[in-house]
Amino acid sequence: MIPIQQAQPSDFVPMDDTEACGDCSTSERLGFQFSFAYQPIVDITTRQIFAHEALVRGPAGEGALSVLSQVNEANRYRFDQACRTKAIKTAALLNMQTHLSINFMPNAIYRPELCIRATLQAAKQHNFPVDRIIFETVEGERVNDGKWLAEILREYKRIGFLTAIDDFGAGYAGLNLLADFQPDIIKLDMELVRGIDHLPARQAIVRGVARICEELGIRVLAEGVETIDECLCLQDMGVKLMQGYLFARPLFENCGQIDSIHWPPALRA
Repeated sequence: MIPIQQAQPSDFVPMDDTEACGDCSTSERLGFQFSFAYQPIVDITTRQIFAHEALVRGPAGEGALSVLSQVNEANRYRFDQACRTKAIKTAALLNMQTHLSINFMPNAIYRPELCIRATLQAAKQHNFPVDRIIFETVEGERVNDGKWLAEILREYKRIGFLTAIDDFGAGYAGLNLLADFQPDIIKLDMELVRGIDHLPARQAIVRGVARICEELGIRVLAEGVETIDECLCLQDMGVKLMQGYLFARPLFENCGQIDSIHWPPALRA
């Protein structure tokens, strides 16, 4: 088992204004602290932890809303940048050996090639490989301009990051976006996953999405998996990456180990 070093909320130091890009430098400093919980994403075929998603929490483990409710137009950019750098630093302190999935706010990005500089600097400083970082669109962040989101993701992929589209099948994260940009991973919307084992319509949709993704070389990840029946149904449709309470809950300032994952005995090899 890999030894765990606890990270502290006080580790975070806001960036200087000189590190911001263009109009971003007018954003105010953050007036609040935050930390992360890390939820394992598992590969059910290899029975390994594929990644950990960094989920925002309060400095003492409070829910995400306690932090996100303090984000506004004035501090959105700085918060987005702080999340990236702190997620990488904390993962490095935890000696995380898996991929790290970081949510980003497309509406906080001005110029992708400039707004990524602090992330690259953090990865280099903390010796966290760029090719083990996944950028995924933040849950609930609605983008009216799908082509702009595709441009951001395209630039991140060019630099060497993995990319993921979150909540696929809900709102903007659908086939039109997929036609403009093919990410490394799509995360099925939780509403498609919930109760899929007894809902034929959802099964047909996910089966179709899985077939499209197979042709495009995209991996499918089901999030919010809570029951064995949901898991087995998704497995039958070729979904190999899963995330949810069935396997592991988010771990505050900690990351999962292979022997801490709940592997349902009914899983097929």
